[in-house]
Amino acid sequence: MRLAKRVEESGHYRSWIERISATAIGRARGLGLNPSNGSRLPSFFVIGPPRTGTTWLYEILKDRTLLPAPTKETRFFDRHFHRGIDWYRAHYGHATEDRHVGEIAPTYFASIEASERIARTLPQARVVCVFRHPVERVMSLYKLKRAYGLIPWNFEQAIICDPEMLESSRYATKLKEWQRALGREQVLATLYDDLRDQPQRFLDTLVDFVGVSRFALTDSQMTSVHASETMTHPRSYHRTRRATAMADWCKARRLDKIVAAVRNSPLRKLFLGGGLPFAEFPMEISLRLYELFRPEVEELEDMLNRDLSAWKSIREDALSASHSSY
Repeated sequence: MRLAKRVEESGHYRSWIERISATAIGRARGLGLNPSNGSRLPSFFVIGPPRTGTTWLYEILKDRTLLPAPTKETRFFDRHFHRGIDWYRAHYGHATEDRHVGEIAPTYFASIEASERIARTLPQARVVCVFRHPVERVMSLYKLKRAYGLIPWNFEQAIICDPEMLESSRYATKLKEWQRALGREQVLATLYDDLRDQPQRFLDTLVDFVGVSRFALTDSQMTSVHASETMTHPRSYHRTRRATAMADWCKARRLDKIVAAVRNSPLRKLFLGGGLPFAEFPMEISLRLYELFRPEVEELEDMLNRDLSAWKSIREDALSASHSSY
């Protein structure tokens, strides 16, 4: 204990995150990369949180920037950091010099480990957050997790048992963590409402911030902003759960092409969908969520200087049309 204390006081103590980051940076430099300026590594991240239009942004940006392929999310900075920088670089094996490198990574938003690791490994990176009505978003996130067999619970159980459900809804708290990690000038906070209502203007703001040249959206791209994936409960939770676990196993071993091939084939119907549709959420649950999220929304209002009144209380018309079960 005395030795550890002397080492810490001498300034030579480093956390495990710092040691792993130093190793990753050393490996990158040995390969001729320069993590300080992001050469062939991301210079920007869109970190969500989940269910804020990140899949649409991936489709829009993938032909203008260099993003991981064929998998949208590598989960490197929150789940696979121990695999090393070479594993991460392999997702950008098709790198070209004339494109900005980035990652659309909605699971990073709620991860303190991701913010710390990115700040140490890629300190010049720029980060974009997209905030959506928190009650609508968390309900959408629940449906996604159920549809893909990620959780077995009903909504009320999921709020208690799955930390991401609430952690990813702590908008102001998490935004401040990212600002502390990278600096306020390197973190852009945007609203899903703007993406939905003015997609071209939203895109212009985003690409200006990350240093990509502006480009015009096509009519089909503008229309697809409003498209939503139809999700149901899985036909068999256990079969869907096993398929999702197998997909994660393949991705960890860089077998992303196999996952993509199954995802884009008729086999997808064996694992996804086919169950009961999602019913309406009880109004009392919605009301509790509004109360729960209101402090974070009010703080975000102050930080962004935007009126988010619609996020803080339920509409009267919705209240009068409430359902009693889901």
